[in-house]
Amino acid sequence: MHIKLLVVGKTEEDYLKRGIEIFVKRLKFYTSFEIEVIPSLKDTKNLSPNEIKHKEGERILKHISPNDKIILFDEKGKEYNSLEYSSFLQREISANVKSLVFIVGGAFGFSQEVYDVSNNRIAISKMTFSHQMIRLMIVEQLYRAFTIMKNEPYHNQ
Repeated sequence: MHIKLLVVGKTEEDYLKRGIEIFVKRLKFYTSFEIEVIPSLKDTKNLSPNEIKHKEGERILKHISPNDKIILFDEKGKEYNSLEYSSFLQREISANVKSLVFIVGGAFGFSQEVYDVSNNRIAISKMTFSHQMIRLMIVEQLYRAFTIMKNEPYHNQ
């Protein structure tokens, strides 16, 4: 299975970039993985949140294909603990999903068009985190999920 993390806007903070790099490197031992960055919109001060979501949605849709299974990180999504999340990923692998695309939207979330093509939604937490910080959490949890699947000692219960 190939896993892609599609994000809107680049990661700015060096400490987050370093953390993400660590887990991306570790993930390569378990699966094909990439992060694809969709550039942030420019000159948005005169745009409404809905207009921003729509324009970002158009960009997101250009980066997915019909064969991708689309999972949105969304505050209204299903919450998992780490063991449940690992089981979720194992089910996707067992179902022979070839391309799993996780998407982190912009500050205002997703357009309806992106929701319409999604297969699932996951919430990281009931708390709100920056879109840059969430990226590190996602790659760490992906790594953790694979170590759980392999019964490796990273996750403690």
